[in-house]
Amino acid sequence: MRVPIRIATRDWDYLTPLILGDVSSERIDLQVDRVGTLIPDLAASDVYDAAEVSFSRYTSAMAEGIDAVVGISCFIMRGFRHRCIITTEASPLTRLSDLAGKRIGVTGWRDSGNTWTRAALRREGVGVEEAFWIAGRLTAAHPIVDRLDGFGRPGRIEAAPGERPMMELLADGELDAVFTPFMPDGYFENGSGFRQLLPDFPAAEKAYFDQVGYVPGMHIVAVKAKLAEQHPWLPGELARLVDESQRAWTSKRRKYAETTPWIFDELLRSARDLPSGWNDSGLEANSAMIGDFITELREQGVLKSDLTPQSLFPFEAKLPANAA
Repeated sequence: MRVPIRIATRDWDYLTPLILGDVSSERIDLQVDRVGTLIPDLAASDVYDAAEVSFSRYTSAMAEGIDAVVGISCFIMRGFRHRCIITTEASPLTRLSDLAGKRIGVTGWRDSGNTWTRAALRREGVGVEEAFWIAGRLTAAHPIVDRLDGFGRPGRIEAAPGERPMMELLADGELDAVFTPFMPDGYFENGSGFRQLLPDFPAAEKAYFDQVGYVPGMHIVAVKAKLAEQHPWLPGELARLVDESQRAWTSKRRKYAETTPWIFDELLRSARDLPSGWNDSGLEANSAMIGDFITELREQGVLKSDLTPQSLFPFEAKLPANAA
């Protein structure tokens, strides 16, 4: 009998083969619920058995000894962050190093993606202390919530004044750049007034990959600890399903490449510039990236614990994710 599992994830296109049943398991009866935002607390959920969770928040919970969920080194959201830095079309800024001493908006201080973006800046000599930071909502359509999360510092890291949306602050010249994982409505239209900070961000991202050897991971798959203890093979099987769905999706995209005019070029570039296993799950495959993320959280003042990749994913470290 297959174990019923209900998982909450964002609407990632590469999960389509899994959602439609083209990829399936003999051991898990998986129901995928697509959600607009991550569920706040998987451990307390009475609906979900597994979920896409923030890598940063999972790391912070493990540092505090909270182990109610088992994190899997299956990075369901990955991406380069150089493209996530936007400014105005009129801005003279074109390099990461140009942000030294500038006012930068972030959608959440300890968000995984913003941690990686600050890591990219730090490699170019712009650390937390070399800029001024404003945390706030991206647009008026986004909710007003605490985006400092306890990491505010007057004069260095502050909340957006009057809770004004950061795109308004950027347009009015009160911010020099904004970090955002998702572009605001209207951004892709001609005449939006905004652009990526880096004119050739794909080249910068390729150079970054050549230096570090990975595509940064922002979100992981996690399962309730009690369920993982009851079925030790389950975390590995979930990772296998996600990986297999991505492989199936990539294969179909290469065949049916007419969804957008230039997706063919993107598929060619990804295949030629990245190794075939760039998005593989597993502790060994992702150890360097996990270690660098822990280091960045420490350097940026978010984490004080002496975590390692193995202590961050202890379930996986003691029992291989694909163990039967």
